[in-house]
Amino acid sequence: MSKERFLLTDLGIVSALGLGKAETLERMMKGDVSGMKPLSGLTGGDTTVFGFAPDGVVSKPAIAAAGTRIGALVDAAMDQLRPAMEELRREVPSVRIGAVIGTSNSTMEEFTDNPDKIDMAYPAERLKVKWGIGGPVWSVSTACSSSGKVFASARRLIEDGICDAVVVGGADAYTRTVVEGFHSLEALSPELTRPLAADRCGINLGEGAALFIMRKASEAESGVCLSGVGESSDAHHLTAPDPEGKGAEASMRAALADAGLEPGQICYVNLHGTGTTYNDSMECAAVRRVFGDAVPCSSTKPLTGHCLGAAGAIEAGLCWLALKNGAGTPPHAVDVIDRELAPFPVPEVGDAKPMRNALSNSFAFGGSNATVILSALP
Repeated sequence: MSKERFLLTDLGIVSALGLGKAETLERMMKGDVSGMKPLSGLTGGDTTVFGFAPDGVVSKPAIAAAGTRIGALVDAAMDQLRPAMEELRREVPSVRIGAVIGTSNSTMEEFTDNPDKIDMAYPAERLKVKWGIGGPVWSVSTACSSSGKVFASARRLIEDGICDAVVVGGADAYTRTVVEGFHSLEALSPELTRPLAADRCGINLGEGAALFIMRKASEAESGVCLSGVGESSDAHHLTAPDPEGKGAEASMRAALADAGLEPGQICYVNLHGTGTTYNDSMECAAVRRVFGDAVPCSSTKPLTGHCLGAAGAIEAGLCWLALKNGAGTPPHAVDVIDRELAPFPVPEVGDAKPMRNALSNSFAFGGSNATVILSALP
């Protein structure tokens, strides 16, 4: 168990919920799904819904200026951290600042016709070049758990005395190839995704980025810290989760042990909550084995879409915003819940409960699982 506290001092975030902390928090607590847009013309003429970032971020001029769509998203998140980053660089030599970024698609959209140019390190390398980060820099790519796992890597750089601060988070952009891939798996919902509903039929994808600055917290500091990280690898199937949720359970229990917390001390669970039959059934079963039926749980994916390699960081960002601002539990934007599947409390809009410790799940293809616990320091 980590004996030191690691403060997440600031956040830059962009997704279908908007650009920046204030807009994202306001729209999240209202359950605003207006950023989820119809996407037509899939193979066979099918449609789905996609969580697009604001047009000003991923407009043609913004993408042209950045060079890639994912570059525009990374820039939009990092620009929000400019004051904090400039202050940090005055205090800390660049060689003592690192970056660990989770991604799944990276530059795939731009280089689909030339796969040799697809670069999974691109988001982290972009930060290194643009912001003069001189310490260790790398990307983590484990599909949908990518930017959940980065928190363990970033913390380790600080614990081992290699870095004093690390830019940590994730980014993924709209990629037609990936959308069609999920369509071929029959995993996409034609309408707004309905996690925890009895008639749930699939996911909505999305895009975005979330970046934090992580460093050690002094005894007197308040804010939001990384309390624990848990990981597991059940390798049940290439794409399908273990139907019993054994890997998900192991990941949550590992995070609790790392944080030194009991299940009853968790105030909220941000579910991976994709809206597929298999994910929701296995995750709910695992959550109930760990927490019983008392802990409030919601899925924020109807608000953002499933942002794949960026999902873990974005959803940790939503928890960070709620904890930092005392906003309480993020709401579940779907009002039809299968109570046999999910008998635990599911927060509604306007019914937020206070919280101090929030747990966020990210589960990936191949059974690569990550759980992150964030806590508000008193």
